[in-house]
Amino acid sequence: MIVSWKRNLAAACLVAAPFWAQAGTLPGQGIQVQGVQGAVAEETFQTLIVNKALAELGYEVQPIKEVDYNVGYASVASGDATYLAVAWMPLHIDKYNKAGGDAKFYMKGNYITGAAQGYLIDKKTADKYKITNIEQLKDPKIAALFDANNDGKADLTGCNPGWGCELVIEHHLDAYELRDSVTHNRGNYAAIIADSIARYKQGEPILYYTWTPYWLSGVLVPGKDVTWLEVPFSSLPGARGDVDTKLTNGKNYGFEMNAMRIVANKQFAQDNPAAAKLFEVMALPINAVNTQNRMMYEGQNKPADVEAHADAWIKANRALFDTWIVVAKKAAQ
Repeated sequence: MIVSWKRNLAAACLVAAPFWAQAGTLPGQGIQVQGVQGAVAEETFQTLIVNKALAELGYEVQPIKEVDYNVGYASVASGDATYLAVAWMPLHIDKYNKAGGDAKFYMKGNYITGAAQGYLIDKKTADKYKITNIEQLKDPKIAALFDANNDGKADLTGCNPGWGCELVIEHHLDAYELRDSVTHNRGNYAAIIADSIARYKQGEPILYYTWTPYWLSGVLVPGKDVTWLEVPFSSLPGARGDVDTKLTNGKNYGFEMNAMRIVANKQFAQDNPAAAKLFEVMALPINAVNTQNRMMYEGQNKPADVEAHADAWIKANRALFDTWIVVAKKAAQ
């Protein structure tokens, strides 16, 4: 069921318990754990930190495996995998429920908070044409400003199929009556956003979807290079149809504020209170992920680089990291 992570990453991601810990009795001794992540290399850093914490509890941590999110949830639910550290909630709630929901999963605590999503355009075009709301793209003249292939429609750099965000974008195109004036370009996000960056550097207007934490907001800086677009009203697909997406600052970018949460196999969590408590208490600052992702964008993107980034963060934040380990060990007593 699980697709293996790239071979050249396997060695870098295999984490063993520290030598000093192997002689003692640790709650995870003799127990293998398998972490999975999505097909985004920028998710490796935060997953590695979880792996390294599990290793200090004595668990035999296997190399990270890359999966489609739907497969990831199904694998964790069935026990083929142990945990997913990048469960976007509430964006992934339908995937979570479809794979078994609370009956199959353990999910407590928020690993990374403050994850925003939405639509942006270059600030030069926004200021010149006073564009503040995506609804304005219903106007063919406004939409044509972002036409990259001369078909008369705005080209929106969108979301990979299977991520969950593509369903929201597709829903918005209908809800805001943009289907006739906007084309949602889907594919490998890293590739299509690279094209948007290139067009921006050439002085051309751009329209794109993105999220945080991700390196892009350090390259195209909101408020300086680009501008968030609001939506005319809240509208989400499926069971979230009545959810208000307006933020506390009064802005409405069309997406709920998300947290990345650690979702684990429920039976594993029940059998392993130390790991369960670790998953609950771990909290990684979003700026740590943004900083690391930017280093990847700037060329430090090899498996050994990402491994070094995780080790460096732990070294610099050892006191915090140790509190997670201490609390987790106490839960096993």
